[in-house]
Amino acid sequence: MQINVSARHGEINDATKERIVQKLDKIKRFFDRLTAIDAVVDFAKPEEPALEVAVNAEKAGVFVASYQSGDLFGSLDQVLAKLEQQIKKHKEKLKERGKHGPHEEQ
Repeated sequence: MQINVSARHGEINDATKERIVQKLDKIKRFFDRLTAIDAVVDFAKPEEPALEVAVNAEKAGVFVASYQSGDLFGSLDQVLAKLEQQIKKHKEKLKERGKHGPHEEQ
């Protein structure tokens, strides 16, 4: 799985990028068919950077979450919680779809 971290209207130092990558890597435990994660930190408002994360998954499309606050890592935690919720909801839909498939007669 590929994890890309980039910045808009500013730059992120390597230590911050590495910490973001480590946290985003934990998303794999929710869904094993993830193909790529793209995170963008937007410094349009330097006092409140915005974080947007897009997670690409096989046969599931893209899960996207964003959050803006004064604390970048607080925003990251909020985004991770939103993504976790979206992925779990998608997995529940997959389970429900499997339950209502064709039934065999006994």
